Amino acid sequence: MFDLTGKTALVTGASYGIGYAIAKGFAAAGAKIVFNDISRELVDKGLASYKADGIEAKGYVCDVTDEAAVEEMVADIEKTVGVIDILVNNAGIIKRIPMCEMRAEDFRKVIDVDLNAPFIVSKAVIPSMIKKGHGKIINICSMMSELGRETVSAYAAAKGGLKMLTRNICSEFGEHNIQCNGIGPGYIATPQTAPLREIQPDGSRHPFDQFIIAKTPAARWGTPEDLVGPAVFLASDASNFVNGHVLYVDGGILAYIGKQP
Repeated sequence: MFDLTGKTALVTGASYGIGYAIAKGFAAAGAKIVFNDISRELVDKGLASYKADGIEAKGYVCDVTDEAAVEEMVADIEKTVGVIDILVNNAGIIKRIPMCEMRAEDFRKVIDVDLNAPFIVSKAVIPSMIKKGHGKIINICSMMSELGRETVSAYAAAKGGLKMLTRNICSEFGEHNIQCNGIGPGYIATPQTAPLREIQPDGSRHPFDQFIIAKTPAARWGTPEDLVGPAVFLASDASNFVNGHVLYVDGGILAYIGKQP
């Protein structure tokens, strides 16, 4: 039920980090891997990593906020690799800026990458999924799909919107045997979160690092590999009656109010 042999999987922004780990997990389950990133440098870096891991992958330089470029990429994938069976909308950015100091331009940029892009890529692949009679879309949501926190107003707004886009794709296309679900990672140790885990000059842990460890029942940051099993499940026939759901992979943080001071 978890076999992805013969499936074509497009994972956006999968040169490294969470996207790369998920794509690597799909490859181990038998899928053909296609990915994109924003620059040739990142795509080449990703291709080298896949090759080093023994994975044959095809990479595209594509800005997922550019509708015409996405449509061109999807058309080429369908022509040269095959109809996309699995889409993971992983590409994303975050700008940690207090709301009243944030320019509308920066807010729009986060919304564009984290919410508009999943809409653009999803609608590019859905017509062929309908014709084929099945499809899996996985949106990388966040705990910020449920919670707010200082300095991440744009990110939380985008990820909350992505949760609802996930449910709406389910509602609109479920009858075509398309399942759209989300994965909501907790705090994951990636290059994006590295500044929050830096050891301080006095040798202590970063205050935010201490905060996350205290708030997470698992008492650790997650790893990209922690997301692979859930992603393979949502991409496989094992989840054929799971739709419109966000699976939070957070070490229990959303279930926990924290220790009494």
